[in-house]
Amino acid sequence: MPTFSEARKISDPAMNPGDEPYFAAAAEGKLLVKVCSSCEQTHHYPRALCPFCWSSEVQWADSQGTGVIYTYSVTRRGTGTPYCIAYVTLDEGPTILTNIVDTDLDTVRIGQRVRVVFKTSESGTSIPMFTPVADNTP
Repeated sequence: MPTFSEARKISDPAMNPGDEPYFAAAAEGKLLVKVCSSCEQTHHYPRALCPFCWSSEVQWADSQGTGVIYTYSVTRRGTGTPYCIAYVTLDEGPTILTNIVDTDLDTVRIGQRVRVVFKTSESGTSIPMFTPVADNTP
């Protein structure tokens, strides 16, 4: 069976003002999150205001790009290529909505360790997604 990146086109992301550093880092193979200087909470999707305390004192920070699958769903209906969407809880704390790629979708499990990989959208934008790591212990 073809892998996600071989058979499924990735739509271009909707760009919001301020997203440029996030996608520039993704093009370099880095996943960024934001950290609030006021409450010290880490959050994703990066935004201008902290979703915990509403402070504007937020800074970009590198993520390790590793975490665990919190929950997932595999879509196999229709004529398109099957795919897996998941919530991944990063080791830094935030839980993000993403795709699980480059793996047999029948082996995806809650609690499985994953790492970030970057896939290219139709226009060439690097999109962070996740794939299981070799050691799948949570």
